[in-house]
Amino acid sequence: MVETVTAVVTGANRGIGFAVATELVRRGCRVVLVTRSRARGERAVAALGASPGGAGGSAELVVGDLSVLSSIRGVAVELDSRCGRIDVLVHNAGVWPTRLVRTEDGYEQSFAVNHLAPFLLNHLLEKRLGRVVQVSAGLYVKGRVDPDRTPRGEDFHWMRTYCDTKLANLLTVPLFARHWENAGVTIDAVHPGVVRTGLGDPGGVNGLLLRVLKRRWDAPEAGAAPVVRLAFAPGERSGRYFDGDRPVPLAPVADDPALARRLWDQGMAHVA
Repeated sequence: MVETVTAVVTGANRGIGFAVATELVRRGCRVVLVTRSRARGERAVAALGASPGGAGGSAELVVGDLSVLSSIRGVAVELDSRCGRIDVLVHNAGVWPTRLVRTEDGYEQSFAVNHLAPFLLNHLLEKRLGRVVQVSAGLYVKGRVDPDRTPRGEDFHWMRTYCDTKLANLLTVPLFARHWENAGVTIDAVHPGVVRTGLGDPGGVNGLLLRVLKRRWDAPEAGAAPVVRLAFAPGERSGRYFDGDRPVPLAPVADDPALARRLWDQGMAHVA
């Protein structure tokens, strides 16, 4: 009897996350969606249950706000209680604020959701994990992270801060690979392409122009494809970065061991 693959996908109620969840259910996986909105999450679960062509997969929901440290811990506790093993953890949840928003913990919103949340979930769930896929962005090359200012948004910029958070992710991926080297857990990051999502929409006239531009971008299903392929890729190696289906070297901006260690140590302060 083939054991069902359990996959957790964050930010799975729309966009790339929903497309990833759809394909995983179609492949027969048990998929746990992590969403901030219960109503949107329940609609997504219902849509996945009604989709044709499945192979016996299932979908269920965990609700949590990944911008809040206590809620991240609550999500981890819930997943730990439900899942004997998490074969695949896809970190897809992301935000691109166009104005400075600080969370109740004092962190800049996108730093909390895009970087701290996956960092903490990796550690809090590591005894359950098999394969981790970090959905990244090629825009990391435009980022620069100041560990004294970026976490609190003291250097916030409506465009660059998103890039900063994606750079922070990639700086720590190799450290996770080494951390889990003998634990049977693998982690890789993937840039899914330029995809039509709601990220970075400022509203108003500029938002309208952006939505018109996005019509030329790839559909979420196209962005989901390399994420799903990577989720099922053999795990002999770990710590790689993929541009679509191609493993590529990281840009020099992501090769800073001292900065990576500072981000690691800052995140670890919230793990205990």
